[in-house]
Amino acid sequence: MTSFPFSPPRRAALALALLGLAAGASLAQSFPSKPVRIITPFPVGSGPEGVARLLADKLSRAWGQPVLVENRPGGNGFVAIDAFKRGAKDGHDLIQLDNVHLTAYPHLLSKLPYDAVKDFEPLTPLFKAYFFATTSKTNGYKSLSALIADAKTRPGQLNYGSWSVGNPVHLGSARLAAATGTDMVHVIYKETTQLYTSVANNDLSFALGSSGSTAPLYRAGKLAYLAVAAPKRLAAFPEVPTFAEAGGPANFEVSGWTTLAIPPGLPRPVADKIRRDIEKALAEPDVQDKFTSFGYVPFNIAPDVFARYIQDESATMATVIRATRSSLD
Repeated sequence: MTSFPFSPPRRAALALALLGLAAGASLAQSFPSKPVRIITPFPVGSGPEGVARLLADKLSRAWGQPVLVENRPGGNGFVAIDAFKRGAKDGHDLIQLDNVHLTAYPHLLSKLPYDAVKDFEPLTPLFKAYFFATTSKTNGYKSLSALIADAKTRPGQLNYGSWSVGNPVHLGSARLAAATGTDMVHVIYKETTQLYTSVANNDLSFALGSSGSTAPLYRAGKLAYLAVAAPKRLAAFPEVPTFAEAGGPANFEVSGWTTLAIPPGLPRPVADKIRRDIEKALAEPDVQDKFTSFGYVPFNIAPDVFARYIQDESATMATVIRATRSSLD
């Protein structure tokens, strides 16, 4: 009598699993079978959107299919997210998200129009952007320590700006005020161009900003960079000290990052193919050179580490949002 290592039900389950793996591998080999859409909540000309277009060009060449960037700005990113949720579920629709969408908004809104855990699978981070403390060239602040000292002597009289409640610039500025024992007023602007023009015109005491949003005004001599909230100086701006070097709090970091996400439930071989091809494109020298010129920093971490990173940042954001009593409700 012939013996088998598995019972008939287990053999059937194993056969189904092997068929599933074979089907997934076949899908991965044929992906993409039609044009791919990258939906982005960022407007044309913004730094993150520029990265999406650079990546789309690389992926189009690798895949032999058009990869199109579709801009859906507005509504805190919810317009783009709604388009993605109604789009293709087979990987031919991707979405660009930033850390605010995944780690801050869930704690700022009691009725969020998406589930940050269940509606997306973030594949890999694209880049990290550290924020500079920017101020007008005409207001007399020569260092971050001078700005902090003035804020301490004039509580409630200095102000800082951002484009909404709960973004990294707002929460980072609130953290800076708490860490330095100062009281500064938050002023909200409709969009970033208006915000940093107001800083340059000395309508605001300071604002945190990425180089992607502020470098043109900085290079034109209208904005000053007092410091960068990063662990070390950035290669693109070696003349700008870190917060710790400039008399600010030690180990003080404010950053933003973006990722490309896929629909949940995509077969693992297809998801892995998309992730590997994104990582390969990001590693190309011309992409790295472009990141350096933007002041962006590579953010290379394994998928499981990235998942834990998102969870940890979400917990940190929850603490900061509670402490600052921030809400979008």
